Amino acid sequence: MPETGGANIEVAHHLHEEKVHQPSHAQSGVHQVVEVIELTILALVAIATAWSGYQAARWDSVQATLYGRSSRLRVEGQALDLQANQERIYDASTVNEWLKSEARGETKLAELFERRFLPEFRPAFEAWKKTDPLHNPDAPAGPMLMPEYHSARAEQAAQKNQEATDLFDQGTRARDNADDYVRLTVILASVLFLAAMSQKFQSRWVRVALVAIALLMLCVPLWRLLTLPRA
Repeated sequence: MPETGGANIEVAHHLHEEKVHQPSHAQSGVHQVVEVIELTILALVAIATAWSGYQAARWDSVQATLYGRSSRLRVEGQALDLQANQERIYDASTVNEWLKSEARGETKLAELFERRFLPEFRPAFEAWKKTDPLHNPDAPAGPMLMPEYHSARAEQAAQKNQEATDLFDQGTRARDNADDYVRLTVILASVLFLAAMSQKFQSRWVRVALVAIALLMLCVPLWRLLTLPRA
């Protein structure tokens, strides 16, 4: 992108130098006005191209930063999710052993398994135990289905993943902004081409027509430069 913008600026500067060093001669008022407009177009194209290239580079940098942060949060979320799954497996296996002990009437062993529950799992287990799961067929299948159950690591993992998704979406929007600025340089190159072509014609009206078209086309990128977000 910077190479494209630099080429536009170099061409505009070259055309401007050609206009400055042309030998002076009697020119009509229309001809002089056309030349002033041509020089103005070349100057605006150079400035607009430089700004577009700068903003495209800035948005590319923003995109890379946001994608990097998103990837880091995604990895952290996956690690937390893995830990949460390991805790679920541990609690589930402990509940199974507790059920076996309760069913066999091994009270002391059942109490031992109860003491081995993780602290955040205990409220859900106590609430589930009150439903008399050994004798009540309508009791929930396990403590993890109780409203009291929650996993701090699972919640943190979900939050990390959501933040990662938000940052990735912001990175995508940053990439779109960079692409918009790149597209503007293509339009500016077309304007530059028309301005250069107009100087090759001796016919005043052909020259005026080309300059008018270039000026109208230039309005589009200038308006977009004013309305596009800036990095």
